[in-house]
Amino acid sequence: MVDMKAKPFNLSDEDCKWVEDTIAGMDLDEKKGQLFFNMGSSRTEDYLKMTVNDYHIGGIRYNPGTADEIYEQNRILQENSKIPLIIACNTENGGNGACTDGTMIGSQTKIGATRNPDYAYQLGYMSNKEAAAVGCNLSFAPVSDILYNWENPVIGLRTYGNDPKQVAEMAKAYMDGAHANPGFCCAAKHFPGDGLDFRDQHVANSVNDMSCEEWDETFGLVYKTLIDNGLEAVMAGHIMQPAYARHFNPDITDDEMMPATLSPELIEGLLRKKLGFNGMVLTDASHMVGLTCRMKRSDVLPAAIAAGVDMFLFFNEMDEDFASMKQGYLDGRITEERLDDALHRILALKAHMGLHKKAKTELMPPREQVHEIIGCDAHVAMQKEISDKSVTLVKYKDKDVLPITPERYKRIMIVYVKGLSAPGLGALFAPKSSPAEVLRDKLNEKGFDAFIYESPIDKMMKQMQAGGKPDFNAYFAGKTPIREFRENQDLIITMVDIPGGFQPVARPAFGMTKGGGEIPWYVFELPVVVIGVQHPFVLADIPQARTYINTYDSNDSTLDALVAKLMAGEDAFTGEDPVDSFCGIFDTRI
Repeated sequence: MVDMKAKPFNLSDEDCKWVEDTIAGMDLDEKKGQLFFNMGSSRTEDYLKMTVNDYHIGGIRYNPGTADEIYEQNRILQENSKIPLIIACNTENGGNGACTDGTMIGSQTKIGATRNPDYAYQLGYMSNKEAAAVGCNLSFAPVSDILYNWENPVIGLRTYGNDPKQVAEMAKAYMDGAHANPGFCCAAKHFPGDGLDFRDQHVANSVNDMSCEEWDETFGLVYKTLIDNGLEAVMAGHIMQPAYARHFNPDITDDEMMPATLSPELIEGLLRKKLGFNGMVLTDASHMVGLTCRMKRSDVLPAAIAAGVDMFLFFNEMDEDFASMKQGYLDGRITEERLDDALHRILALKAHMGLHKKAKTELMPPREQVHEIIGCDAHVAMQKEISDKSVTLVKYKDKDVLPITPERYKRIMIVYVKGLSAPGLGALFAPKSSPAEVLRDKLNEKGFDAFIYESPIDKMMKQMQAGGKPDFNAYFAGKTPIREFRENQDLIITMVDIPGGFQPVARPAFGMTKGGGEIPWYVFELPVVVIGVQHPFVLADIPQARTYINTYDSNDSTLDALVAKLMAGEDAFTGEDPVDSFCGIFDTRI
């Protein structure tokens, strides 16, 4: 059972009395509602009031919106909820995880490349200062995963690296920064640790197949560091850890092996007993197949709580899920003791946030502060500083390519390569100009004659769109003479813009035309610089690249830093590869 006076809650006698009195005053439906995190599907006042009045939700994680929209949503929720709400956000990379106009500070891998934990602290502080300004009080961060497998489809740029000590240090720094905002708390994820296999929990459960000893030295180190320093909540992933499941339950069969979200061996045994975690546990999103593939949804809800999880993300159909959770209590799958323990942890977290000491109308910060904090100059300046320190020269075989100046390379051809995978929701938020167009304009401002390569298939499509007859001869023609190719440009920049995380690992969508220049076959004919704009594993598909740079994103400040460093030369690159960008493949280093 929880000790509310101990870490991480550290409640006073008065605080504990509020928790006890609040639970004593609840009916069964109110107790059941506190177990749910809702994913808000609307911001209308009627919908928001309904969620707190009819379903008594304990917390909410909402869909994206502007700072003004999120502030008003959270005001309505807090002013109409009988018990103050936990309002969560995904501020992994910046305040843009709390509202769409928040500041994107930098991905964790980008910060890992700086090797500076103070930047992780600033990420935690600034991201959640913006989140708190719109009424949030819990970050689903830090992401505490360690990237050991470059083909992992979930982590992408959501890791501080592949060194457990660096991940532990920077995850703690992020948490310390978040805690510098009064009452703000963190939920580390994805316990027991992602980054090992090639599965995506959105479509199948994942497996952390380390031995107990290996886990202790890696993911265990990260979680133990956070727990010892006051971590309030842990998000359980749909990830199995067979070694520890068998350690705590030697009789467990393969068929009985469950992801952490449904595993008492991992929650009660590993997390609470071995690591000593006294805080609150919540599930990762319950729509993910890594959870729903294990049993019927009506069984999943009570099974998660019975396994030791305290809060359930998210409703599917509200009445149906509410009834399933209630039935799990009525038939004894959720014991009275387990329900009582979960409620104490949920309410203790709210008391730790100080929510119980405020009137409903005081739970939100002053509205006039919102736009003083969101996107403020200090946060934008930090984004630029991190961009400058993080850009990484990963591979540099031809030592005379840099610096790139108009005097050396007047004509620069930019080859823009996107990924094969479907764009998904990312397309909704894609910038109007491609990174290649932005880079071209920045180079031309510096005196270069930069242009974007147009493939034969692109030219043919333009002909067809203009009503002309497509030139199939150009498409099927032989390659341009090498001499002519060399005479048309002085240097080539290949920008590979492939997102990482939340999808199967994308691969470059090279045009396979015979006369094409998308594939850098010409690395010994002209100076070539290959740039990984998002995920850092481009060398797996372009091992022949002899000068390779990771920027980790295509923010305007990042491309400014890139151009400055290209023009300054090798010594200007201060970023250090935080993951194995060579992907463990021997020929990527040649």
